[in-house]
Amino acid sequence: MWPFGKNTADRVKEALNGQPRLKDLGLQVQEKGGNVTVTGMVPNDRYGNLVKVVAEGINGVKSVDTSGLIAQEAPQQAAPQDAGPSASDNSFTSGPVSGGTEIPASAGARPAPAAPSIEAEVKEMEERSKIAKAVHKAIRNNGELKDDPIDVLQSGNSVILRGVVDNDHEQRLAEKLAREVEGVSGVDISGLRVATGAKELSKEKDTQTGDTVYTVKAGDTLGAIAQKYYGDVTEYKKLAHYNNISNPDLIKVGQQIRIPG
Repeated sequence: MWPFGKNTADRVKEALNGQPRLKDLGLQVQEKGGNVTVTGMVPNDRYGNLVKVVAEGINGVKSVDTSGLIAQEAPQQAAPQDAGPSASDNSFTSGPVSGGTEIPASAGARPAPAAPSIEAEVKEMEERSKIAKAVHKAIRNNGELKDDPIDVLQSGNSVILRGVVDNDHEQRLAEKLAREVEGVSGVDISGLRVATGAKELSKEKDTQTGDTVYTVKAGDTLGAIAQKYYGDVTEYKKLAHYNNISNPDLIKVGQQIRIPG
């Protein structure tokens, strides 16, 4: 459950897979200290801009390196050679016309409108994703919300807010700031939950891994720590496995417990 248990790289990958043009590309995401690297094959170089804009909406991302993306421009199809009429041609010969001129059956009909190019579609998605980036910036620049773990995802001209805030006021404030950004047509806050002390819980971070680090205090149990961070005491098993703790009943005061993500 974000903000704990899902690291920055996973959340970036989830955001990329939420984009129709990116979800089936199998892009690989790595992150270290807030610096994200995305690699893989993309149809053309315009996709790099889209990847960067989407990734920058994820909380904790400081920079996005797309130099590892390899663009493969689609080869142009050669124009078919004129091999004369065939059985599948939509043409006919109207009897003994002078010179044997063929009259197309579709003569005078308007050609079907061309489908929008992939490049135009990517450009449109890129522009829409900038809306999410602007919302993310507005939240980060707000004194009350800047330390809250909030991701901003884009869906058409709407944005989706995910993460945790300390109280109902901050939840309403985040929604208000998002709606004030030009171009936003809707705001989904169903994934933005309220948890008292959210800022404090995510305060101590390992800058290299993005993990939260909790120092065990007198009276703590692994189950109580799991309840605090995940809202579920049974998640102590995840903490034990992640921290290589063979006996979950034995933790010591001063011991540091790493919370994934």
